Amino acid sequence: MPRSVTLLGIAAAAVAALGFVGFMPIQTLSHDEIFEIPRGTWARRMSGDKVEILPDHIRLTLGLRDILVLRNHDDVPQIFGPTLMMPGQSFRLPFERASEYQFACTAHASGQMTIVVEPNPATPWARIAWRARELLHSPR
Repeated sequence: MPRSVTLLGIAAAAVAALGFVGFMPIQTLSHDEIFEIPRGTWARRMSGDKVEILPDHIRLTLGLRDILVLRNHDDVPQIFGPTLMMPGQSFRLPFERASEYQFACTAHASGQMTIVVEPNPATPWARIAWRARELLHSPR
């Protein structure tokens, strides 16, 4: 009998936690998702190093993290889409529509980058999934 009460209490706490995570609005400190191209990236690639400094796919979420920021700390210009980023420059690209975008990118060995912009997680289950994905993929 005490064991079933304990399990019931644990289950109730888990349901309450899921409810809190699902119904609590998501707030972020910044809408920026920042990626940096480190100094020496081009030189390393030209010497034959298969350096991968940026992910092939970047996920953004409308209304939460919907601005891609690229910072070029390398010694040479980098191209992202139609933009030429000189050494020391940054590029901010806000997204307003959920979709999948393809960009040419000289910082990638493949020359391509995919940006997946997901809709704002409006339902409780979508908020739970978004928070779980952020927790699992967060480098912090």
